[in-house]
Amino acid sequence: MSTQQGALDRLLADTDNLLLTLLENMIWPILLLVIIAIFIAVPQTLSTFNSIQLILWGGVPIGLLVLAESICLLSGHFDLSIGAIAGLSGMLTGMVVGTCPACWGVSHNAFVGFGLIVLIGLAIGVFNGYMVGVVGINPFLQTLSFLIIVQGARTALNTQPATGLPSLYIFPGSKPKVAIGIMLVAFVLFGLVMRYTRFGQAVYATGSDERSAREVGISTSRVIIAVYAISGVLSAIAGLMITGFTGIVPPLIGDGLVFQAFAGAVIGGISLFGGRGKVTGALGGVILIQVIQSALNNSTVIGATQIQMINGIVLFVAILLYSTQESIRSRILAST
Repeated sequence: MSTQQGALDRLLADTDNLLLTLLENMIWPILLLVIIAIFIAVPQTLSTFNSIQLILWGGVPIGLLVLAESICLLSGHFDLSIGAIAGLSGMLTGMVVGTCPACWGVSHNAFVGFGLIVLIGLAIGVFNGYMVGVVGINPFLQTLSFLIIVQGARTALNTQPATGLPSLYIFPGSKPKVAIGIMLVAFVLFGLVMRYTRFGQAVYATGSDERSAREVGISTSRVIIAVYAISGVLSAIAGLMITGFTGIVPPLIGDGLVFQAFAGAVIGGISLFGGRGKVTGALGGVILIQVIQSALNNSTVIGATQIQMINGIVLFVAILLYSTQESIRSRILAST
């Protein structure tokens, strides 16, 4: 009898572990179902290699922003200013290296542009991290205020497109294979860092329980500063990718991207409460959002004025999926 009971307990434990694994990787079956539905309803969306490449190419900036937001969320924090950082860093750098009438034209050197755009993102990220991790300001209030400040600074700089940019400067974002490669390398790199390095484990520990992380010797303030610094740099690179994709710096660069970044991270299984989730899942969230966006653009039924509403519905569904996932996970863990 005890042998049978032991076998039953092991079976139940294996079933629970399988369910938890499925919950952690829920994005991939969802993505598969969505792709099948799109093949049936809007087949031209994924009909050729070029169309698939265009979807991924257009998703590079939002992919980098999703990665930035995911790393913040894993640490138990978040960053509302990522889109604004992409916008300001892109516009300010465009003003420096561009030759348009409104541009400053300080230097036409592409490497000056690369260094400057990363430096801007890094500086804003470090400042956000310092205010949250050391001063103790609530991350919502800190990053919301910087969303407004940075977005206003971008508008104050220039309300027209910044043009006349060095060809080498726009090269990374203008070539589909290069841009997609940069995004994939970033996801692979940070996936490895988060899984196999002390820093990655410190981020997860800080996100799970910041007080306990401090008690075991982790400098949580340094972790938080580093996380926001990474977020700022990735956001700036997203601004570079947008510039390359369009060939100019659009006047509204970065607007409205933070909500898509949140949706991609949450759909990809990143916990809003920190300490749980995989970077690879966030990549799945990026692909899902881009595939849906492309299908909406190709649909003859849905008009352009309805797309923003549907994007909001996608975000709402992401929140519902997250809530359902957390509820199921809690029940499974409570029963073990």
